[in-house]
Amino acid sequence: MQQLFIYLSVIILGLVSVLHFYWLFGGTWGFQSSLPEKVEGGTVFTPRGIETLIVAVGLIGAAFILLAQNNLIPFFLPNSFTKWSSIILTVIFLLRAIGDFKYLGFSKRIKNTNFSKYDTKLYTPLCLFLGLIFMTSWLF
Repeated sequence: MQQLFIYLSVIILGLVSVLHFYWLFGGTWGFQSSLPEKVEGGTVFTPRGIETLIVAVGLIGAAFILLAQNNLIPFFLPNSFTKWSSIILTVIFLLRAIGDFKYLGFSKRIKNTNFSKYDTKLYTPLCLFLGLIFMTSWLF
């Protein structure tokens, strides 16, 4: 059962990475809904190309680490690098799920924007799920 969740997580990380590459090369579908919005209008930030590239590559790296830490890559065994990377990714995803106490996560106060609706229904639960999956990969 754990392997099923690992593979599901890897697929999710891969798809989100592909979406970031799509945005990097000029795609617009879903882009505006992925950016936190101010109450008075406009986005909190607009990522530059290099930032989008870092996230896209980082998501692929996270998928690889998850597979390696769970001994699902024949030529790459779990080691201290994959364990510590999994711990760091656990912290990143769980902190994202908790949020910044204003725009995102379970703690957000601004809840009436397009982004906040997606954040409540999709982004935050997904980050919680991924954080828990990464946690199980180094705990068990």
